[in-house]
Amino acid sequence: MSAPKKVVLAYSGGLDTSIILKWLQSEYGCEVVTFTADLGQGEELEPARKKAEMLGVSEIFIEDLREEFVRDFVFPMFRANALYEGLYLLGTSIARPLISKRLVEIAAETGADAVSHGATGKGNDQVRFELSAYALNPDIKVIAPWRLWDLTSRTKLIDFAEKNQIPIAKDKRGEAPFSVDANLLHTSSEGKVLENPGDEAPDYVYQRTVHPEDAPNEPEFIEVGFERGDAVSIDGEAMSPATILTRLNELGGKHGIGRLDLVEGRFVGMKSRGIYETPGGTILLEAHRGIEQITLDRGQAHLKDELMPRYAELIYNGFWFSPEREMLQAAIDHSQEHVTGTVRLKLYKGSVRTVARWSEHSLYSEAHVTFEEDAGAYDQTDAQGFIQLNALRLKLLAARDRRLSK
Repeated sequence: MSAPKKVVLAYSGGLDTSIILKWLQSEYGCEVVTFTADLGQGEELEPARKKAEMLGVSEIFIEDLREEFVRDFVFPMFRANALYEGLYLLGTSIARPLISKRLVEIAAETGADAVSHGATGKGNDQVRFELSAYALNPDIKVIAPWRLWDLTSRTKLIDFAEKNQIPIAKDKRGEAPFSVDANLLHTSSEGKVLENPGDEAPDYVYQRTVHPEDAPNEPEFIEVGFERGDAVSIDGEAMSPATILTRLNELGGKHGIGRLDLVEGRFVGMKSRGIYETPGGTILLEAHRGIEQITLDRGQAHLKDELMPRYAELIYNGFWFSPEREMLQAAIDHSQEHVTGTVRLKLYKGSVRTVARWSEHSLYSEAHVTFEEDAGAYDQTDAQGFIQLNALRLKLLAARDRRLSK
């Protein structure tokens, strides 16, 4: 790959990406544009601007992408009830395609021929960033410093920072106890004190949720309204997508909801242990399944559950912009045409549970399922022929086996 002339860097303002910024300038003698996305990570972003300016950057992009993140990435994913390996709500995975999308767009706007990220060569994020970038611009150059440089230890990184007058926070002079990634959907913690899956994670690792044992002793009930598969209100108050997720995060964090200790299979082949907190997302998943219970046909619901693991794996592995993910999304979105109504949920001591649901689009018929008189809505004698037809092949199999066993 030829040396880049101008690079757009996904820049957090932290030590690692500040070192990358300086390394790009030194290694390639190129101009660097920084892009910092507000995805609801809960940090002040203006310090990133000041640090970039200090490092000689003239084109600095800092953007609030929270609404786009939830509306165009999180909500479509939740229509599928997506869980990776049956448990993980894909909080980090779903943020990467949006960041890559803006990196590629800013490269086009500024005349840059390359983009760069701070993901390491051991993880999934390098794959997600780069597959997304190439899907959107097949000619873009992608620079992954962690796969190129010789700064292979925390000591070497600190030395490089000091030599280049890059400010180092005091807590970064020693080994960090664990690594954190956060956005509006979740917080992810991994590494160091979490690397041995045989050791229980220290409680200080959790940042968004109180310990379930310390949560309020009284349950709280909320109502989430849906239209065509997306949450649109809480307790009757209409809200934007990002506002809804922010409010659900507050409620879930208060009640200790959404903690997950997971050893997962990374796309690159190794297993890793992560501590995830997804308070609002955990509530949203329960609520969405609650409204689907009365608005989705059995065939739709069961087919969705068959497709979901494949859909979740595509997102986890970085294929958000692939044709197969878009095909599955079209099917999932079609299934949500009548997923409209309201779900009542009980939040208590780390759990969220659907306690009621209602909809004008409901398929539930009390007349058909009642144990009382059903006024002819269902003829129970019809079940005899239904059972006999379904039993026919089983009878033939049993008769053959009995004949052959003699």
